[in-house]
Amino acid sequence: MIQFKSEQGEISISSAVFSNITGIAATNCFGVKGMAFRSMTDGLVHLLRREAMSKGVSITYHDDNSISIELHIIVENGVNLPAACQSIMNEVRYVVTKNTGVTVKAVDVCVDSMTL
Repeated sequence: MIQFKSEQGEISISSAVFSNITGIAATNCFGVKGMAFRSMTDGLVHLLRREAMSKGVSITYHDDNSISIELHIIVENGVNLPAACQSIMNEVRYVVTKNTGVTVKAVDVCVDSMTL
């Protein structure tokens, strides 16, 4: 959780906010089928529904009130992976910073699966 203090009070932003914003920004990018989650029981990658897409996002907090984001996605077949991942990184960094005011140090995109 990140906290901002001002003369008028304190604002706290939880990791759920960052996860939801990240999931929405990533799934709106071209070629992304959805967020991914690797099951611990069978080891298979599952496509997450819109309500549970925060499971595919991991947020790391830094001492200087910045964050790093790791997200797991499933992409469509035939997509240029480097271009799609670069687009996702730029979009996530922009949308999270615009909506929360928090600096994003790094966005790591992990492609877990490709749909046919």
